[in-house]
Amino acid sequence: MSELNRLDPSYLEETIGYKFKNRKYLLTALTHSSYANEGKHLQSNERLEFLGDAVLSIVVSEHLYAKFRSKQEGDLTKLRSSLVCETTLCGFAKKIGLGEYIMFGRGEKHSGGDKRPSILADAFEALIAAIFLDGGMEQAREFVMGFVLEELQHPNVRKTRDYKTMLQEIIQQNAEEKISYVLTGESGPDHNKHFTVEVHLNSNVIGKGGGRSKKEAEQNAAKEALELMGY
Repeated sequence: MSELNRLDPSYLEETIGYKFKNRKYLLTALTHSSYANEGKHLQSNERLEFLGDAVLSIVVSEHLYAKFRSKQEGDLTKLRSSLVCETTLCGFAKKIGLGEYIMFGRGEKHSGGDKRPSILADAFEALIAAIFLDGGMEQAREFVMGFVLEELQHPNVRKTRDYKTMLQEIIQQNAEEKISYVLTGESGPDHNKHFTVEVHLNSNVIGKGGGRSKKEAEQNAAKEALELMGY
């Protein structure tokens, strides 16, 4: 019996309202790197996460652009950031019990990986990509909007603190300045990774940050840059 059958993802398909034509996409979306690295001959969900992040951004951006016609670029960027941030995506993943279906290596499972926000958010993005590859953009959009429309009803959705966006808005006042994030360190076992990131203004380091995910490290680097700048 395969791992996918053992986990019985048909319940997950019922929950999200989408049945995969090719179960391989779903299997990959549910495969954490710690499980793939144990020699299971499976691909982890990291590549799908990359694609899902892009699909999510397009779907959300398109909706906000059409719905909020009077809002300027900066306000739309803040709103989008609050909808695609790690905290929000983790909440989406919890709504469908996604952590119960993710396949982990022994160390990651025992350390509570199925509850870690960064892992749940990444898996949710991977699931978006799996639906996109299996059923196309309209199916992916329908899946994403089922969460986004509900989230937009919450008054706190606009209050999510996004240090990267705050920093970008300050820097972009000068068109010649450019912000970039550079991964400078990665340590620890798969179940307890730590990432270190620098934020660069042109070629100068203006902030550093660490975290258990690259996104968290980037946010912390931007936060330090803002603090050093007096914000």
